[in-house]
Parts: sequence; C-alpha cells; structure tokens
Amino acid sequence: MKRRTGVMNWNVLCRWALCRSLAEPTAPPTTSPNSDTAVEMTWKTFSGAAGDLYWWLIKQRARELGLPLDEQALHAQLRAHITRGTQYLVGDANMRDTPDLVALLS
Repeated sequence: MKRRTGVMNWNVLCRWALCRSLAEPTAPPTTSPNSDTAVEMTWKTFSGAAGDLYWWLIKQRARELGLPLDEQALHAQLRAHITRGTQYLVGDANMRDTPDLVALLS
C-alpha cells in the first residue's frame, strides 16, 4: 500500500483503513487479540490530534451494532476495523495512488 499510494506512514494508512471499514454497515469479523500484525503503534501515533474523534467513531459504531462498549471490546473493534479496512484497500485493484484514496470520499 505504501508503494502503491505514495503514503509513507503506516499511521496514515491505518486511519484510511479504519474509515474505509467504518463505511461498511456491518461489524468487521473479530480478530484474535493475540493475532500477529505487521505493524504496531501507540494510540497517539495512530490517532494524532484526532484521537477523541476516532475513539468516538469506534464507540458509536459498536453502540449502533449492539456490541459491548467496554474498553477491551472497543480495542478489539478498532483492530478488527483496521484489519478489514486494510484488506479492502489492498484488494482494491483501482487503488493505485493518493488520488484513489481521496476518491473514496465521494
């Protein structure tokens, strides 16, 4: 994804992945809390200045779907959304560069 889009920071790509997944009306498949991921980062690195907004979005979606709202469940939802969103972005043959990411907004 970094090479295809030109976006060089994983935290930015993970934010796009989160938003891409949240655009789907269904809950993402749950992932194992011990599942191995290629990228680890702190919440502050992931969220930047918009941390409260991202956390609210996760919490609101969980509420809409009737999912638990405790911190552990919300963290699991965050991981699941980023995983699903990344899979969508990687699997999209039309995702070739930054303008293709921006086109998702329309």
